[in-house]
Formats: sequence, structure tokens, C-alpha cells
Amino acid sequence: MSFIGSLVKSTIEIGQKLSFSSVSAEEKQRDELKKLLSRASQTSFGKYYGFDKILDADKLIHEFKKNVPIRDYHQMEADWWEQQLKFADITWPGKPEYFALSSGTTGKKSKRIPITDDFIQSMRSVGTSMIKELPNYDFPESLFESEILMLSSSADLQRGVHGSLEGEISGINVSNFPDWYEMFYRPGKEIAQIDNWDERIARMVKEAPSWDIGAIAGIPSWILILLQEIVTKHKLKHLHEIWPNLAVFASGGVAFETYRKDFDRLMGRPIQYMDTYLASEGFFGYSTDPHSMNMRLAVEHGYFYEFIPFDKRGVDSQGELLQNPESHTLNQVDLNTEYALVISTCAGAWRYIVGDVIKFTNIDPFEIKITGRTKFFLNVVGSQLSEEKMDSGILEVSQQMNCSVNEYAVSAIKNEHGDYIHQWIVVSEDDIDHNEFKELLDESLKAANNNYKVARSKALTDVRVKRISKSVYHDYLDQKKKKGGQIKTPKVMQQERMLEFLKFIDPEA
Repeated sequence: MSFIGSLVKSTIEIGQKLSFSSVSAEEKQRDELKKLLSRASQTSFGKYYGFDKILDADKLIHEFKKNVPIRDYHQMEADWWEQQLKFADITWPGKPEYFALSSGTTGKKSKRIPITDDFIQSMRSVGTSMIKELPNYDFPESLFESEILMLSSSADLQRGVHGSLEGEISGINVSNFPDWYEMFYRPGKEIAQIDNWDERIARMVKEAPSWDIGAIAGIPSWILILLQEIVTKHKLKHLHEIWPNLAVFASGGVAFETYRKDFDRLMGRPIQYMDTYLASEGFFGYSTDPHSMNMRLAVEHGYFYEFIPFDKRGVDSQGELLQNPESHTLNQVDLNTEYALVISTCAGAWRYIVGDVIKFTNIDPFEIKITGRTKFFLNVVGSQLSEEKMDSGILEVSQQMNCSVNEYAVSAIKNEHGDYIHQWIVVSEDDIDHNEFKELLDESLKAANNNYKVARSKALTDVRVKRISKSVYHDYLDQKKKKGGQIKTPKVMQQERMLEFLKFIDPEA
């Protein structure tokens, strides 16, 4: 047993025991909001919305909601963040040194999210809280002396027209790693700064046998590509041949379950899978239980949360926000109810709609899972399919047909007769009987969702499935400039984009 590994593990265990707090999550959230309002009270935003008066109010949260409107990115950018590119003290004290180019799945151009020094520190703080929970997993000491592989976007940040450095959030995080972290971080800053995705992957594949990887973190779709290429290139039976200390994969960005089988195939023995909720707007949650992928909500790290019920209380039939939606705080949420997440943060985001839909799986402590994106809600003809339901259907059919489907895309389009159908494109290396897959998927969704069943008996006249290989899928992403370690690709498409995708697959059709 290594002395260093044992020492590090013991230190973390002691830290966990000393981190107990008797303050409730609701009290912590009220304190976080008070700190945020106080810190930003003299900014342009704080003066405009009267933060000083809100701070003096008896009902702080009530007054905050009453006086500050809910905004999406486009409203926040147009009204405030565009000015923050040029001037200081707009929505948060100072002028941000960084802007994150969001790798989200909606919109035609990258979003620029301000990244402040306080925000960077908040993400480190959440990471520290996550590390304190590692003793729950009883990892071997060897993990704590091994290296961590993180597949980020490029750390070669670009200077914007107004002087700020721009890049995706993972690249910004890598560029801010302290020098000592280079001892443990792989592929290292040199390789991470290679802008071309294919070149960066090639270098990582080449260097992989020289690393001692104990933990891996990243979006599973792109991590899977890297790991499969490593196994193929070096003619390995499994990854533990070169990385005997590999013990954990921390997933993030997308739902993991459709990737689990393919990850298992790459391993010589079982490893621990964890989930993280790290977005351009913040690090909001992390797994703490070895038997669950649910995530503990980070309630005291510079974030104040609100939750809009993702039903008639908060959104219309198309999943669009109502003009005056209900907004709940932690003491008002229910288990297994879907909510659109709203945040106020130390990056100067105020009552900002992230675009994710979550639900609470536990109340004490508060634990969540991401069930989809607000824009991944398929309801053109009343089918009311959330991403979670679609993922579950794909996973169930894959198990029934003994095949592996990681990615998919779906759209409600009109067929040659002008009737609505659901067109699915599933990505798999396995041969798939399209008709069988279609029938099983249709039945699975009917059984899980009565609204879909009703739609199939009325306006939704048919379902079609087309299987493509991963190479074709990646070629399509490459053409759309959607290739990279932190890029999340859309599962629900508008009709125009789906028809374009089908044309790419078969130009003669």
C-alpha cells in the first residue's frame, strides 16, 4: 500500500467528518441569495432593480422574485451582458476576464456567458465538496496517487474584440488549473491547447500507455470515442491492461445510461460511475452514493435556485415558459415533479433560465437528476415526450434487441401525405431490423406515456426508424461544427433540420 495514497485518502475521510453542518439547505439558500444581492448591490443591475431595498425587506426571497424578472439567455444578453463585454460593474462587480462560449444544444451561434473570478472559485468550491464525499465510495488508495484524464474543449483560449478571453467552460477551467495540478492532470495543458479535435484525440491515443489513469471525467459520448480508439490502436483486450488503477468515470453533460453497456465492454473489471452537473452557468451537483447516479444539489456555493414546474403551472403545451410562471424554492419542491431550473449566480446571472429540466429524487438531502432540456420536449402533436422518456424507450428496446444505441435524433415531420410522423435516427454499430426496432419503441413509449398513446391514435400517424453508423453520425457533426469534447448534440430536431440530416445520410433519397 502506498504511503501517499493512504495519506490522501485518510485526509479526505477526516475532512468529510469535519464538514458536518446543522444549518438547513433552505437557510443556506437564503444566505446565498443575501450574499449575492449584497455583493452586486452597487452594479448597474443591482441599482436598477433596487437590491438595497430588497435586502432591507422582511421577506427577502419574495421581494427578490417580485422585483427581478425571469430571463432567458437572449434577454440577459441583449439587456445586460452585451454591455458587460465592454464595461465593468454591469451585473457583477468588475469586468469578467473570461466569457464561456456555451456548448449547449440550442441556438444558431455560441452564447457568451460571463465567467468571473468569484464564479471560478465557486466551481472549485463545489469540486472540493464533491471530493469530501469520496469516502462514501471506498475507493482503493491507488486511486489517490493516480492521474485523472479529463477530455475538455480546447484550452487555447481566444482573445475577444473587447479584450476578454473566450472558450468553452472546460477549456477555461483547464487554463486556470494551478501549476501543481499538472502532476495529476492528463492529457496536460500542451495537448489540451490543440484546437483541432482530431489532432488532439490522435495525440491522446498515442500518449495513453504512458499515463497512469485512475479517474476519467467528461461527456460520455466523446470519452467513449477516445477510449475505443485507445483500445483499438494499442490492440488491447481492455483498458485495465494499460491503466490498472482505473476506478471511476465521472460523467456529465448528457444522460449516461445509454452509454453504460459500451463503457462496461471496455473495462477489465467493474468501475464506479458517477454523475456531475457542470454547465457553462455553474457546477450545480454531483453524485455522493455508490449505488445511485442521482446528484446532491450544491446549495452553498454562490448559487440561488428557483424551480418552475414543467407543467401547466409554468409552461405551455410546447414547453415554452408562461408569462408569469410559478416559481418554487427548495422548501416548496416535490419529489418526482419536473422543474425548469432557474439560477442567480456570482457570475452575474439573475433569475436566469438554464434550459435544463430536473426532478428531485430525494429531499433530505436535496438530490436531483436531469431529465432533459426544455427544448428537448417533443409535443408537436400532443405526444408530450421528455428526453427522459425517450432515453428510457431507447434503452429498453436496445436491451430487448441486444444492441447498443448511444445517440439518437427524433423529429415530428410531415410525410408525403401531409400527416405527422415521428422520424427517428438511431446511431449504432449493430445491425438493426428497422421495423422491429420501430414496433418495440412505439409500444414502449405507448406503455410509458398515455399522451403519446393518445397521439398515436389520432394526429401522429406513423413512426419511422433509420439506423446509421457512428462514423456517419460523426461526419454529420463534423459538417455542422459540432465535434468536440464538451459539445452536446440535440436529440429533438425541428423538421427542417431533420430533413437536412436525412438528406446528408442519403443524398439520393
